[in-house]
This record gives sequence, C-alpha cells and structure tokens, in this order.
Amino acid sequence: MDILNVGAGRTDEEYKHAQQVHRDELREDSEKDANYFFWAAGLAATSSGILPIRIHFLINVGLFDLLGLYGGRFGANYSTIAEGTVVMWILVLCGLGFAARKGYRWAFILGIAIYALDMFALLAVFSIWGFGVHGFFVYRWFQGQKALKNLHEPIPIAATS
Repeated sequence: MDILNVGAGRTDEEYKHAQQVHRDELREDSEKDANYFFWAAGLAATSSGILPIRIHFLINVGLFDLLGLYGGRFGANYSTIAEGTVVMWILVLCGLGFAARKGYRWAFILGIAIYALDMFALLAVFSIWGFGVHGFFVYRWFQGQKALKNLHEPIPIAATS
C-alpha cells in the first residue's frame, strides 16, 4: 500500500479520488458563476426598454444611461442604433456566458473589465443601486475565474514511500 503525504494516512487511490472531487467542485463552481452572465443579459434587457416590461429602479446599465443623457437627440432620431447597442450588449454578455461555461478564463476577465468600466458610467449618472448590482456580478465573475485558475493549476505530485 503506497502512502502519499506521510502522516496524512491516505492511500494513492484516496488521494487521487480527493483530487478529482476537488476538481469537479471547482468546475461546478465555475459553471454556476458563468450563469451570472445570462442573468446580467436578462436584467440588461429588462432595464433597456426593448422588452414590454421595464424595470429601471435597481437595474441600470451605465452605457444606456449615458447614451440617454448625452445622446438623447441622437437616440430619438436613430432609434435603431440605440436598440442595436442594447442588443449588442446582450449578445456580448451571452457570448461571454457560453465561453465561460466552456471553461475559458478570459471570458470572466473580459466580463469583469466591461462591467468595471460600466460601473464608472453608473457613478457618472449617480446610480448607486446599479453600481451595487454591477459589483455583485463582478464579484461572482471574479470567483468564477479564480475557480478556473485553481482548476488548471498543476496538481503537486507527492513522493511515494
């Protein structure tokens, strides 16, 4: 019977099983955090006005608010461009969600960067609630990329005795 990590009292099979369970948990955590991209896309759709239901109290997207404030006349004259911006935002979030669910860490990092920039836009329009919601998504996506980082780190090989 080979013992790894003398003093730990685990056999080789127990050690490998524990490592596999740990990897499965990290993969599951990463996929759960990737689902928040789809939640963000759905909330962006409800706050933008492209759906019949519009919830604009807690849910804001800074880009949409800035376009509404500073590009009001532009958005009124070219509503297709304004709605296209909303659809593009939603498609980007969904694409990042699919990439993150497949295990691409860059998708989480890009989502964090995009939402961090949008958080500055929310501060410019004094939307504190929207800033908090964005902060929640950034936190969950950070957790997801951290799980993927830990998942892809090499497993240390212990000496057998």
